[in-house]
Formats: sequence, C-alpha cells, structure tokens
Amino acid sequence: MAVDLTPRQPTKAYGGDGGSYYEWSPAELPMLGVASIGAAKLSLAAGGMSLPSYSDSAKVAYVLQGKGTCGIVLPEASKEKVVAVKEGDALALPFGVLTWWHNTPESATELVILFLGDTSKGHKPGQFTNFQLTGSSGIFTGFSTEFVGRAWDLKEVDAAKLVSTQPASGIVKHTAGQKLPEPVPADRKDMALNCLEAKLDVDIPNGGRVVVLNTVNLPLVQEVGLGADLVRIDAHSMCSPGFSCDSAYQVTYIVRGSGRVQVVGPDGKRVLETRIEGGSLFIVPRFHVVSKIADASGMEWFSIITTPNPIFSHLAGKTSVWKAISPEVLEAAFNTTPEMEKLFRSKRLDSEIFFAPN
Repeated sequence: MAVDLTPRQPTKAYGGDGGSYYEWSPAELPMLGVASIGAAKLSLAAGGMSLPSYSDSAKVAYVLQGKGTCGIVLPEASKEKVVAVKEGDALALPFGVLTWWHNTPESATELVILFLGDTSKGHKPGQFTNFQLTGSSGIFTGFSTEFVGRAWDLKEVDAAKLVSTQPASGIVKHTAGQKLPEPVPADRKDMALNCLEAKLDVDIPNGGRVVVLNTVNLPLVQEVGLGADLVRIDAHSMCSPGFSCDSAYQVTYIVRGSGRVQVVGPDGKRVLETRIEGGSLFIVPRFHVVSKIADASGMEWFSIITTPNPIFSHLAGKTSVWKAISPEVLEAAFNTTPEMEKLFRSKRLDSEIFFAPN
C-alpha cells in the first residue's frame, strides 16, 4: 500500500510565555512511523528555557534561528557542558543525554531548534518522548514523598515542597534577574559544528553548496547513528536526481526558500510531485530517487540520513554512474544509436550535483 509522502508542517504540542514545542505526528506524516523517525521543533522566546529532560531517542539538533545556550550532560558525566549555540549549529545528541536550552532575556529574536532522530528504540516509534525531570509533568511528581525523600535524603515535607515548586511544564520564562551558567568555549569541542561556517564539501558557483556532518567533523554522529547535511542551492538551480544506495531513509526539513520536488520509486513510478517551502518536512523512502529545483528565492534544507556515513549515488552530472558505464552498455540499456550515446555522454561534463539554470 502506498504511503503518503506529502510534506507537512508541525503542530504545537505545548507551550506558554517562554516558548513552544512543535512536533510532526505519524498520523499526519505516515513515513515517520514507517521509518521510525522523530521530528520536532523548539521555539524559545526571550528568557525562555526548556527545562532539563531526557529523550527516548538519539537525535541531531540544528539551530534554525537565534542564539542562546544549551546545557548537556553526557551519560555518566560528573559535570554538564554549557555550550553557546547560534544559527547554523548542529549538535549530535546520543542516547542517555540530558539537555536544557535557554534564550537570553535580552534576545531580540526567538531561539528555534530543529530535532531529527531515530525512534526505533523509543517509547512511541515515529515520535519523540521527552522525560522531564521537573515541572508539573516531571518524573518525581509520580513518586510518593516517602520515596522522593529517601532518594534525596530530605524530610518528606521538604521533598514535597521541592517537587511542587515548579508549576510549569517543559518550558518556562526567566526574567533578566535570574542567572544561568555562562557558556564555556572549551565545551563546544566535538559537541557542535556550525554548518554556515564549516568547510564546504561541495561548492558549485551559481549552483549550490553542501556541508556534510559525519564522524570526522562531529564524532558523536557515530554514537547517534545518523548522518546529516546542510544544502543551499541558488535561484532556479537543480539538485541532481540521486538516492542513498546504502538502504537509508532521508529526512528533509526546508529551512528557507521554496521550490519543487519529485520522488520516483524503484518501480519507475513517480510517487511525489509537489511544491515545498520553508518549515515543511518530508521523508524519502529507501531506494527512492529524489530531485529538487529551487524557485527564484533559492532553497536551503537540512537533512538527516539513517546511517552515520551515508553513500549517495547521483544519476546526472560528472559524478553520475552513467559516466562510468561503458558506451556499449549505455547504448544497449537505452536501445539507442552511437551518435545519441555520444551526445548524452558529452553533457554535464563539468557539473557535479547542482545544475545552474541555462
């Protein structure tokens, strides 16, 4: 049975004065359940803080807008890392990591973070579950004061008071007088990579640019088990038809701009043809070929691939498999003449994966 691949926008799950948490649901985007992928977005207003929580899934976080602070406690660590984050930063967050996020009260913009990850071992496949440590839905609200008191070595009355002090759930808002830890520059090492400042893996004039996250430039990607990239293509440029040839799913969030996308299945049938715009997310199934063309504004997207070091095969351009196939095989495959084969092979000799408009 065919699965609906239509790109979707997220819906608000909860929030308040400090900000909101949005998520994509498998009910609206069925491929999330099929691929066991979670997708969510956190938006923090000035002074907003996402309270400390665990997640049931390994994930990649990407800062879409603003700047702020992320607190990270790695499994079995005795001290948190306090990392300054800004637009373009990508962070790999393995299983067992506790995080909190904060936007300064003086900020003129919201801090917006995208989360994409693998939910195959999660509480609900296709959707993240965050386990809050404090607040009205915090884990310790479910334990009796006897158990909490014994665990924290407090009198029951003090344990009850401490557990009930934070009435909010998930996201709170701080005032200018409340202080949080200052970011530590050394804590960024191996924790974050800014995709807007990193060395480009592909740079095609008037075509597009790519930065790939992998185990070399962001080592924790290995523990997360996901690869990721940031792609920016110029006005009316095309991204070559291609697919992940190592049986991975590709999850794509459109950061800004707009354009068109087509996806073709292994049976040669087009399974998706639609317009895509900033804020939308879609998933390309295994062994499906995808291609995109940007509108006049260009297009930028952030993707994860469900393997830490993905292998892509492109079907057009100088790195295309067609350039490697012998002329005789190409003639037989297309049932064409030597003249047509030569014409076909003579094209796209200088273009890689992005094609600028003629």
